[in-house]
Amino acid sequence: MRRREFIVLVGGAAAWPLRARAQQQKVPVVGFLHPGSPEPSASLLAAFRQGLAEAGYREGENVAIEFRWAQNDYSRLPDLAVDLVRRQVTVIATPGSIQGPLAAKVATTTIPIVFSTGVDPVKVGLVVGLNRPGANVTGVISMTSALGAKQLAFLRELLPEGLHFGVLANPNNEMTKVFIKELRAAALSLGREIDVFNAGTNLDIDTVFASLAQKRIDALLVTPDPLFSNRRVQLVTLATHYKIPTIYFSREFADTGGLMSYGSNQIDMYHQVGIYTGRVLKGEKPADLPVLQAIKFELVINQQPAKTLGLEVPAKLLALADEVIE
Repeated sequence: MRRREFIVLVGGAAAWPLRARAQQQKVPVVGFLHPGSPEPSASLLAAFRQGLAEAGYREGENVAIEFRWAQNDYSRLPDLAVDLVRRQVTVIATPGSIQGPLAAKVATTTIPIVFSTGVDPVKVGLVVGLNRPGANVTGVISMTSALGAKQLAFLRELLPEGLHFGVLANPNNEMTKVFIKELRAAALSLGREIDVFNAGTNLDIDTVFASLAQKRIDALLVTPDPLFSNRRVQLVTLATHYKIPTIYFSREFADTGGLMSYGSNQIDMYHQVGIYTGRVLKGEKPADLPVLQAIKFELVINQQPAKTLGLEVPAKLLALADEVIE
């Protein structure tokens, strides 16, 4: 054998995909199906991997992970789910949406599926019940759709004279419909008016903020969506530029410089998905694992953008906050 051929052969062996080596060594493969993209999800992925590790599985050692990212295009999720099934992964972890687990459930009735979502999974037919999910699906829920009323109440506390609030929503997200329905009911009970502004792409976000300035809304509420999570720097920058008081759905926005956030702890949810995925890998059946309810909800207030906006956060609201960033 020529030296050049030998080097190519060794290099090719070293570069085998982990999945191929995993199959050869009988290492289980986790399919990770997500509607967003990897870079903005780094902290969430770390939490997922930590959960797996606590269950006894470490990527690259005794488990492999096949990632499938929809890059904020929900229409790609069914094909990505089918691809994971075709590759015969051991379990599919699909946090961050309702479309992901629904697509996975359509694609397979045998491969276990572990999800996280803000929608009632019973109402959409994902599971039979929360205590006994049935079939091959289980996961974690935050009931995000019910949080809009609380977020609206916080905005009213911050801006008691504010009557006209805007809502930024991704029309491509099935969770948005439920969220908006609950939010309209809450706004009516509080005597407030809301306008929904749709944004399904990065460019749409820029356009919406320009129109928000023309509408002269008093504040903005951003609905939960992977697109908005991925574009949190863009959103916070635009809210600051147009001087729009904004409340977001996860603390990462407040950490980035956003005014306020209220919602379930996403890090904790991905961590729980990792733990459940590990338990399934050990042989437990999804049908026997009750759907978990997220218990960590946090209000985070960032005082710096409040000062920039010329707002004095009421003492009552500061007292309610789980964390105040000075």
